Amino acid sequence: MPKLRPVLLIIVFLAAGCATQKPGRSVATKHVRTTAYTHTEAGGRNNACGQRLSCGVVHSASADWSRYPLGTRFQIISTGEICEIDDYGSALVGTDTIDLYKNTRDGMRRWGVRNVEIKILQWGSPRRSLEILSPRTHKGYVAQMVAALRKQTQGVPQKFKKIES
Repeated sequence: MPKLRPVLLIIVFLAAGCATQKPGRSVATKHVRTTAYTHTEAGGRNNACGQRLSCGVVHSASADWSRYPLGTRFQIISTGEICEIDDYGSALVGTDTIDLYKNTRDGMRRWGVRNVEIKILQWGSPRRSLEILSPRTHKGYVAQMVAALRKQTQGVPQKFKKIES
């Protein structure tokens, strides 16, 4: 059994190496302006996908989807909160501002406007963002996000073909 131990260590090191990020693919941290909103405002209790806004383990957030696509997950460094972009708002289009969902007006007021550092945990999907936004382009601010998203995804195949070997 003693000869098995070095092999086991090599396997553990290899597995750990596979779990780390590749060079040049570091997780982005950014300083952003944040505001807060709640369900008693015009948008109601549902996000842009028709699901309930969340203040659970993962908090709902709203942004310009051409800057932070639907599904983008990030952590607010100062509070540790994990948030996911699942909503958008007309005042956010063309800005780097992220609007954080708070479940009470008092929570919204307490947050106010803050410049915070965030760590991007996972980028969302520009394609999924386009799927949801495209039928809504009758609103000018949505058309603006769609145009920016189409420009970003231009030349990217809709679906990838499986390569047979």
